Amino acid sequence: MTGSRAHYNRNYINYVNAFDPPTSHFKNCLRAFFVGGFICTIGQFFRYMLGFAGLEGDMLAGTVSVLLIFLGTLLTGLGVYDRIGKNAGAGSIVPITGFANSVASPAIEFKTEGYVYGMAAKMFVVAGPIIVFGVSAGAAVGLIYWLLDL
Repeated sequence: MTGSRAHYNRNYINYVNAFDPPTSHFKNCLRAFFVGGFICTIGQFFRYMLGFAGLEGDMLAGTVSVLLIFLGTLLTGLGVYDRIGKNAGAGSIVPITGFANSVASPAIEFKTEGYVYGMAAKMFVVAGPIIVFGVSAGAAVGLIYWLLDL
């Protein structure tokens, strides 16, 4: 019985592989690297231009972050960011624009269910756990620093 079971498993794997296109890991990593790098280059461009305009320090960093979040949300609303993500994979998810996309996409998708039960309730379905973990980790690290400073 075990010999025939192995035969069926092998046949099933061959059947699945016939429909599953081969994955080019090197090509995917290269795309992610270049798209993520391009997004970061845009952020660096914003940083240089705003620094040249006179912003500095925390104001500069915050403004660049807000601009990248706005750009990610705008491209999500126009349907462009999904096409970028389909081709770039993790290169479009890792930068802050990917976080903006993960908040804006469910909001757009569930808007038809209403503003409260649709858009507002579903907006943080993907990004909610990330926000909770980030705030909790930040509070824990802050508490540790505070205790070490006593």
